[in-house]
Amino acid sequence: MTPNQDLQAEVNSFAWFHSIDLGDGVVTRGLSELQLREDQLPDFAGKSVLDIGAWDGYYSFLAERNGASRVVALDHYAWGVDIEARDAYWKKCAAEGVLPDHERDATDFWRTDLPGRRGFELASRALHSKVEPVVADFTTADLAPLGTYDVVLYLGVLYHMKEPLTCLERVRSVTNSVAVIETEAVHLNNLDHESLLQFHAGGDVQTDFGNWFIPTIEALKGLCRAAGFSRVDVVAGPPPKVPATPPGGRRAQLKQMLGTGPGDLPPVSAPSAAYRALVHAWV
Repeated sequence: MTPNQDLQAEVNSFAWFHSIDLGDGVVTRGLSELQLREDQLPDFAGKSVLDIGAWDGYYSFLAERNGASRVVALDHYAWGVDIEARDAYWKKCAAEGVLPDHERDATDFWRTDLPGRRGFELASRALHSKVEPVVADFTTADLAPLGTYDVVLYLGVLYHMKEPLTCLERVRSVTNSVAVIETEAVHLNNLDHESLLQFHAGGDVQTDFGNWFIPTIEALKGLCRAAGFSRVDVVAGPPPKVPATPPGGRRAQLKQMLGTGPGDLPPVSAPSAAYRALVHAWV
């Protein structure tokens, strides 16, 4: 086998979240199709960058490739939790109609060998990257040693947080110029300008028990302002035409997952559409 074939074989030996071009025709096969376009991101040239929830490092390496002076990739959950074991537990909880004990993530499902960082390490080696990995829980870590950064990436993280305002306050504390915040969001028909948060505890968003608060775009802007950012620019908001919720919608998904009867689910209060919101929050 050629060196490229050896690298591709190693890349293909485990799952990736992001599709990362490692050069010479070697590309990781990522599960996610939510990668942002480069024109949706700020200029990285000469900037210091903190990528919170970096996982495989797609955006960390993108910032480095686009001229960032320093890039720190921070993660904890995706790197250290045994996702396969956790998912098996979650499926058991869903089958039994009970909510999981999330404290088990840091005990029963935590792996000190950081299996989820394997992709980041392989990509970093293949790209000859100088991105600095930091293992830390951003919600609880002492942020002083981390310092501050010109650009902070907070992508696909907010809706996983139990305390979204507190987390955005922490994002603000490490931001010198702009934070890029991308999250699952919801548009509610006839409530276009309401600042609302949907609370989900039963895994009915993407059948994921780790999803909690889903904001409207007004709520997301309000959270950023309350966290201390002076200006919030919406880069990706609600779709121009929001279709009504299809028959069953999330109710049907939840019913299938939990095995509940139709009468066990709350009524739909307003037709809604899920989408991914993206804002630039400026200091």
